[in-house]
Amino acid sequence: MPTRRVHHLAAATAAATALTTVLATLAAAPAAHAAGGTVHLVEPGGSIQQAVDAAAPGDTVQLLPGTYRGSVRITTPGLTLRGAGPASVITPGDDTGNACATAGHGVCVAGSEAAPVPDVTIETLAVTGFRKNGIDASGTTGLTVRATYVHDNAQQGISQEMSTKAAILGNRSVDNGQSGVFLANYAYREGGAPDTGGTVVEGNELTGNRVGVTVRRLRVLTVQDNRISGNCSGVFVVGDEGVPRAGDLDVKHNRVVANNKFCPANPRLGAIQGAGIVLTGTEDTRVTDNEVHDNVGASDFSGGIVLFKSVVGIPNTRATIADNHLSGNGPADLADRDTGTGNTFTRNTCALSEPSGRC
Repeated sequence: MPTRRVHHLAAATAAATALTTVLATLAAAPAAHAAGGTVHLVEPGGSIQQAVDAAAPGDTVQLLPGTYRGSVRITTPGLTLRGAGPASVITPGDDTGNACATAGHGVCVAGSEAAPVPDVTIETLAVTGFRKNGIDASGTTGLTVRATYVHDNAQQGISQEMSTKAAILGNRSVDNGQSGVFLANYAYREGGAPDTGGTVVEGNELTGNRVGVTVRRLRVLTVQDNRISGNCSGVFVVGDEGVPRAGDLDVKHNRVVANNKFCPANPRLGAIQGAGIVLTGTEDTRVTDNEVHDNVGASDFSGGIVLFKSVVGIPNTRATIADNHLSGNGPADLADRDTGTGNTFTRNTCALSEPSGRC
């Protein structure tokens, strides 16, 4: 748990450091051949989109340190977009012909539900200041987003819909207007919860967002070993009446502390404050071995680990809340504000539950 988190973040840091040692070599060869493809080097002031458009499947687009203005749209299978760490910064530009820019996002990976784009990697760069999402993926499979710094975007930091088998690893997603990481079946329409095939959100630092991690109408994924603090809510798992129901997923080994910002109600959801891990309208969700401390507020969702009906009144069923360590959460460490059946609370360490007897 803590050891795994340290090892993972150290590995991400080491990877970024090692990357900078090869930049001088790359600078001498703007289209150098590398194992598995060609490296297309982009310097500050150059066009990332032109390099992406010129790349073949399996190629790498490598950014030197500096600021790059303009959105980037990726549709090439197996492409890697790599920076030199947080010093490689993608910010809004004045481009209008790029569909990603028109939508208001920073970096887009764009496939379709019928033909998902496979095996794209985005790593070791920063994305900031966009009016919608920093990194936006739709219709992908096998996407990796690793060791990025995604901050101060107006909606989601890292967003993915209609996608499977993603790995969201070791990122910092900070001060975004909505979620640090947002995973959904569809962002703007209804539907049942598809199987993600084992998407993993691991080793991320998520701070200052509305929600650290939102999982909306999905099944079969894992949120683990993340550090989540200073949001309005730490983890929010959303389901409702769609078939299949959201659930059969794991939230485990996370450290969820003092998510006490206040976020006012919106047309879909009431106010949020002091919410650690929240389940609404899910089935067979497992919340295990998390550290959940000092999440305090006065909203319907406030408390350490909270079960609450969905926005359309659907309860959670067969949730497993086990082996969690909770303290200082208010109004309760464990809050079962639901009418669902088959939910179990076992071997949790806490001081106060609602109703009593859940600790």
